Amino acid sequence: QVQLVESGGGLVQAGGSLRLSCVASGLIFSINSMGWYRQAPGKQRELVAGITTGGRINYVDSVKGRFTISRENAKNTVYLQMSSLKPEDTAVYYCNAEINTTPGSYEYDYWGQGTQVTVSS
Repeated sequence: QVQLVESGGGLVQAGGSLRLSCVASGLIFSINSMGWYRQAPGKQRELVAGITTGGRINYVDSVKGRFTISRENAKNTVYLQMSSLKPEDTAVYYCNAEINTTPGSYEYDYWGQGTQVTVSS
């Protein structure tokens, strides 16, 4: 079974920084894309940043220039460095990964449990 475990969330003041980490473990043959989503109360879950195995990256417009996504393939780990945080960044952040568990199989989406990021004024 595949498990994604996030860490690094917490409470920070506006203008501060946090780094989120997500490690995939379990029966993993290969990982394609990895990314971070977030959901605030009353709002739709949105893709914050995504990165492919080959390093192609995309960000939601609201975080461009402030957030940086990266990954270490050998460690099955993806990071989200968040700087210049704003109160509107407050949300539950979820790790996502497209994973093949056996050779020749189709990949499936797996999700972490979420980690709370709260940015105070």
